[in-house]
Amino acid sequence: MLEMNRQEKQILQSKLLATMTPFEVEVHWPLIEEIRRLKKEKNAVLLVHHYQTPEIYHGVADFVGDSLGLSRKAAEATCDRIVFCGVHFMAETAKLLNPKRKVLIPDPEAGCSLSEAITVEDVRALKAKHPGAPVVCYVNTTAAIKAESDICCTSSNAVKVVDSLKSDKVIFIPDEYLGQNVARETNKEVITHPGHCMVHEQFTVADIDNYRQEFPGIEVIAHPECKPDVVQAADYSGSTSGMIDHIAQSKSKKIMLITECSMSDNLRAKFPDRDFQVPCTFCPHMKKITLEKVCRSLKEDVFEIEIPEAIAGKARLAVQRMLEIF
Repeated sequence: MLEMNRQEKQILQSKLLATMTPFEVEVHWPLIEEIRRLKKEKNAVLLVHHYQTPEIYHGVADFVGDSLGLSRKAAEATCDRIVFCGVHFMAETAKLLNPKRKVLIPDPEAGCSLSEAITVEDVRALKAKHPGAPVVCYVNTTAAIKAESDICCTSSNAVKVVDSLKSDKVIFIPDEYLGQNVARETNKEVITHPGHCMVHEQFTVADIDNYRQEFPGIEVIAHPECKPDVVQAADYSGSTSGMIDHIAQSKSKKIMLITECSMSDNLRAKFPDRDFQVPCTFCPHMKKITLEKVCRSLKEDVFEIEIPEAIAGKARLAVQRMLEIF
């Protein structure tokens, strides 16, 4: 990456200043410049999820997106290194789709409450209880769980994936609420597992009611990992990328985002004319990724994602099936 010229620096700093103080920008700036230099030196690409903090999202990302969009970017990458600024299952998915690349995650302890909510034994028990039912695994799962599944999905294509299967019954793991929300949009019987996102399960219909009273006319946009009654109470529900596309088309000036709070921070730079209101619920796993850890990961080539091929081959098939359909 070439050194930023004056105009590029001003544009980047204006994005950061949409949600940060000048002092915060000044504090982060040396690391932002160092990481951008290291990306060029190490021939690395940084894939950054929408839930990352602004200094990472705007400051050093090469590509930003949701799980599906970043999976596609990972598969297309021709660099030497992919640094995944997200959680562990996302970095694993990148490695599955581009096994010849070195995939690094700045903090290997950046997990996910959903991926931790199910075990291989749980999946095998569900398959034994519902013989013949195909297993749809949400992307928020480990490679070992994907290897036990027939096809993967993300929140943006879950309904399409379920509808693509010939069986009248499907096992949907591990997100119970997403599975229930999918079930409302398909004629298939959806068998779920009691896994929940620790961020999205906190939101309630009362939260929505309170915001509607305080901000008349506010548009409520919810992630489908929320409880079904919350999704039904919202004006729109969709994946993180779906939310962004919806906001771009919406005429609403006041928007309540029912999702991880950094997303609204990051969107303030993209939609400066909108007033984002959000009950600030953050993911402690996503927040394990910091500029300091990104810099160390690039400098020292840590921490590399490795998946045993016995697991990787089967898991890759589940993800590729999803990408081949859509």
